[in-house]
Amino acid sequence: MKTCLVVDDSSVIRKVARRILEGLDFYIVEAEDGEKALDVCRRGLPDAVLLDWNMPVMDGLEFLQKLRQMPGGDQPKVVFCTTENDVAHIARALHAGANEYIMKPFDKDIVAAKFQEVGLI
Repeated sequence: MKTCLVVDDSSVIRKVARRILEGLDFYIVEAEDGEKALDVCRRGLPDAVLLDWNMPVMDGLEFLQKLRQMPGGDQPKVVFCTTENDVAHIARALHAGANEYIMKPFDKDIVAAKFQEVGLI
């Protein structure tokens, strides 16, 4: 079973994402900010990361940059999931190593389509 790390400061978003991704046969690990997400990754890299941009302590972009610098950190597929939907944010995310980008709010069909595009399902 593939593992997905869901990183979002909103417990509601994490819960919704968990339900969707468990329905797609993923084992879910959660973190409420980028720093906690890095701790998870240091213990073992997930197959995928569903990542919010705006979070306290460490935002999604900083987390992504640090993840990509870790040994093996180029392997997890990272899908940003955020309200930041302007071209500049999307370009920064992709340049930092994101594989895909989802706008909030999202649903099962959107998540499944993006995860399929990056070869996770």
